[in-house]
Amino acid sequence: MNRKTLAITISSIAVAALATAFVIIHKPIPKPAPVKGPRIYLNDTLTNAMSEIPELEGLDRKVRAYMRQWQFKGASLAIMRNDSLLYAKGYGWADEGEKVEMEPSHILRMASVSKLITAAGIMVLQDRDSLSIKDTVFGPSGILNDSLFNSVIKDRNHHKITVEHLLRHQGGFYRDPLFSSKDVMHQMQLDCPPSKEDFFRLVLRHDLRFMPGEWQKYSNFGYLLLSEIIEKVSGKPYEQFIREDVLMPAGCLDMHIGGSYYSDRMENEVRYYTHAGDGKFVEEYTGSGIMVERCYGGNNIPLLSGAGAWCGSPAEIARLVASIDGRPEVEDIISQEAVAQMTEYFDKDTFSLGWNDTAPEKGWSRTGTLSGTTALVKYFPDGECWIMITNTSTWRGPGQARYTDALFKECRELYGDRLPKRDLFTSPE
Repeated sequence: MNRKTLAITISSIAVAALATAFVIIHKPIPKPAPVKGPRIYLNDTLTNAMSEIPELEGLDRKVRAYMRQWQFKGASLAIMRNDSLLYAKGYGWADEGEKVEMEPSHILRMASVSKLITAAGIMVLQDRDSLSIKDTVFGPSGILNDSLFNSVIKDRNHHKITVEHLLRHQGGFYRDPLFSSKDVMHQMQLDCPPSKEDFFRLVLRHDLRFMPGEWQKYSNFGYLLLSEIIEKVSGKPYEQFIREDVLMPAGCLDMHIGGSYYSDRMENEVRYYTHAGDGKFVEEYTGSGIMVERCYGGNNIPLLSGAGAWCGSPAEIARLVASIDGRPEVEDIISQEAVAQMTEYFDKDTFSLGWNDTAPEKGWSRTGTLSGTTALVKYFPDGECWIMITNTSTWRGPGQARYTDALFKECRELYGDRLPKRDLFTSPE
């Protein structure tokens, strides 16, 4: 007899008893973290038509000229001011072969912009007193005091590495091998692509290049360790924790860990293209000997995890930034103290937490470069944030960010006062 029939035929007392029994038999589902942002998929509400504004045709021409100059197939741009989304538009092709035009609803690999997400996750855990960025990572009192790490580490200087050192690329590791899967396979005599545990064993068995905190060397490996720390402390897989405890509370519901191949793409994910100057064809990262397009099979994207695996739209990245910037218009998912720590500026030779740079006179910046994509998040001192992601590589690699930054500054000067006064986060048209 089903519950509906019972509700009709038996007394309320019996119904209550049945409900009690049901609770006893079936464990209640834990409630997700409260969502402080919108509960709708932002990407489902945005179209190019919303940002077809006659007063901003000059801005569109500037963006298209920039794309022609650097041979980008497609690009997506979002502009936020004082935590309000003013403009979101796609340019060129999301998929040139299928003649799919870029829309602001398309998601793209964001490469190292992923590090900003991971850093936000660490700050969420710190706000919960689950860890401190001053905590050591390895050794008897370290967060990662598991047998894997204890058995492989020989240089005890590793025990001085803190969470903050990893966030600032100051761990001192001798190598950053996440984009060298084939070489690692040969070096470690593996018959399959290296796992994250293989990378841990490879890197941590060597002496440090420099004492933690005394210098800095950009390290994707350090952010892989931060992803592992998040898993250890939260008790959840990295992606699950980030989605449930960082992105959903921020109102970002359409961000995902990307795949390595074209067949892995999400329904609304773009097609990626490799610039000729970036070396279009390479051997597959699996060591198969098969030549593949660098952006599809050249790297193990999911393994990059918190260092560079996330996909999303510029509009949703803007929503995340609005949730970690300390402004009052959108409720932050981290404390004011955490915002201050993430954006504290020391000097030009010291990375900020998650951000590349937070110089007060220049604003905050976060870059991302991966085969098939370039990204820049630029938060200006006046509270305006511009975000652009392309679906095409550039031969300039990380250096492309300075040209995108120059584009942003020029467009702000020429068209900033013509941007509409609205908020597409809360009032999609």
